[in-house]
Amino acid sequence: MLNFTIGPVQMDKETLEIGQKQIPYFRTHEFSALMQENEKILCHLFDAPENSRVIFLTGSGTASMEAGIMNFFTKKDKVLIVNGGSFGYRFVELCQIHEVPFTEITIEYGKPLQKKILYQYDHQNYTGMVLQLCETSTGVLYDMNMVGDFCKKNNIFLFVDAVSGFMADEFSMKKMHINAAITGSQKALSLPPSMSFTIMDRESQERCCKHIVKSMYFNYADYLKNGERGQTPYTPAVSTLIQLNEKLKRIEKNGGIATINANIQRIADYFRKKIQHLPLKMFTALENSSNCLSALTIENNKINARELCEIIKNEYDIYVCPNGGDLAEKIFRVGHIGNITKEQIDQLIDAFDDLVKRKIL
Repeated sequence: MLNFTIGPVQMDKETLEIGQKQIPYFRTHEFSALMQENEKILCHLFDAPENSRVIFLTGSGTASMEAGIMNFFTKKDKVLIVNGGSFGYRFVELCQIHEVPFTEITIEYGKPLQKKILYQYDHQNYTGMVLQLCETSTGVLYDMNMVGDFCKKNNIFLFVDAVSGFMADEFSMKKMHINAAITGSQKALSLPPSMSFTIMDRESQERCCKHIVKSMYFNYADYLKNGERGQTPYTPAVSTLIQLNEKLKRIEKNGGIATINANIQRIADYFRKKIQHLPLKMFTALENSSNCLSALTIENNKINARELCEIIKNEYDIYVCPNGGDLAEKIFRVGHIGNITKEQIDQLIDAFDDLVKRKIL
C-alpha cells in the first residue's frame, strides 16, 4: 500500500519500530525529561519567541483549533477569520459555538488572500485573527508575512493553524509575528494520529491564564502548570510522544527545519512536473500552492474526483486524498509530506498512465 494522503502519512522505519514496543508508565522523571526536550525542540523548529511553551494535547488538529478559540478569545474579542475552504470554515463554526464575535473574510476557493482585501480591515479595532498557513482543502498557501505585518501594525493576536503546512512551507513565529500556532502528529511529523501541539508565546500564555475556560480537558492554564514538571494533566498518547522525541532529534541531527522544507519542496516539484502530460490540472495556481499537497482537477471530465480516488485505491492499492462538501467531485489531493520517495511517485504516475490507456482517465 502507498499513501499519498495528507494525514495519516507514511511513517519512517524508526517511528514504526518504536510503535511496536510496549508503552511505559509515564509519571516518571525520565518521561518528564523527554517531554521537556520535546517542548524545547518544537519551540526551536517553530522559531518561537523566547519563553514560549507547548501544549501537548491528545486529540486531532481540530481539538487544538477548538481549544485555541476557547483559551485565547472571549465574548469581548473581535476576531478576523479567513475562510477559503473547509478548514477556514471550521474556525467560523468554532467561533459561533463559543460565541466569539467575528468577521469572516470569504476567499474564493483556490485563491490567495490579497493585501487589498486584508487591509480593508485596517484600524478597525480587531483583537484577534485566525487562519490556516495552508488551506488543506485547496492547497492554498497564505502569505503569512503579509498577515503577520498586518497583525503587528494593528496590535492583533494572531493564531495560526499550521497543522498541514508546518515543515512543508516556511514558517517562523518570530518573523511572522505569530502568537500561537498548532500542528498535528500525523502530518509532516509522520507520527500516528493521536496528538496535536500548540506553540504559545508569552502573550498567549497570559491570555489563557486570565480567561475563565469552561472546560476541564481543554483548560490550557492547567496544561501549562503541569508542563512545568514535564507532564500533562491527563494521560497522553505516550507512545506518540516517545516517537515524537526520536523524530525531533533526528530532524535536528539531519539539518533541521530548512532541510525538511527543502526535501518536501523537491518532492512537490517532482510530482508536479511528472503530471504535466496527464489530463490533470492544478486547482490552485502554482505560485499560490503549498508544498504540502497538490489539489488537482480532471480536465476531460471522464470521471469525477471521488470516483478516481476509489479506483486508485481499489485497483492499484494507492491512496490519494478525496475532498468533501462542494469540492467532493471536483478536486482530489495528492500529499507531499511523510516518508515519500520519487520512486513511489513514479508508481502513482504509472497508475495514472494506465488509467489513461484504459480510457478511464
